[in-house]
Amino acid sequence: MEALIFDCDGVLVDTERDGHRVAFNEAFAELGLDTVWSVERYGELLLTAGGKERMRRHFDETGWPASHPDRDALIASMHRLKTEIFMRLISTGALPLRPGIERIVDEAIADGITLAVCSTSNEKAVQAVVDVMLGPERSKKITVFAGDVVAKKKPAPDIYTLAATTLKLAPENCVVIEDSNNGLRAAKAAGMNCIVTVSSYTGEEDFSLADRVVDDLDAGNVTIPACKDLVAGRAATVSA
Repeated sequence: MEALIFDCDGVLVDTERDGHRVAFNEAFAELGLDTVWSVERYGELLLTAGGKERMRRHFDETGWPASHPDRDALIASMHRLKTEIFMRLISTGALPLRPGIERIVDEAIADGITLAVCSTSNEKAVQAVVDVMLGPERSKKITVFAGDVVAKKKPAPDIYTLAATTLKLAPENCVVIEDSNNGLRAAKAAGMNCIVTVSSYTGEEDFSLADRVVDDLDAGNVTIPACKDLVAGRAATVSA
């Protein structure tokens, strides 16, 4: 095992319902739009990866605001504002880490295993989650790949492939922690092992491709030795 790689939203912190959704709604209100994403609507939009992409999908389906004729400019301004609001929410520490995250990060650091976060969310927002929720000592040992660093977002494997290339990792020796079908498909398409920790929005998704599915890392007893066994088991299967 060379690396442990996390998705951010729903994996490090269960941010989608009470973080990103809230920030989107506050941004819409500040810009004078009457758009409000309910818990159910946001769950539908989560099937599309990336915040800007979700907004485009929503307005394509419901109609674009006539008060903002420049669609690209509207999306850009909404996303900047939403990111600022989200970062303020994170800075309060109101959204706790999911069970087992801090523990397994410390296990990986102690074992000299490379750590990374690969997310389709805005890079500043992801970095804020890592910096604030995991703290500066852990953060400096974690490489973040996020936002628009790749042209195709999950379920395309591009962001995981970029991490493997940049960090000089063999994909088959990496273990990814994901919470969604899009993320799972991306990790597996990149040739990596993947454990799914089900989050508040993803319980009904198809995780048949996963190497393991758990409620959270503590409940599923997901440890670095267990991840090593996963990698070793795959290697034994391939060589057989």
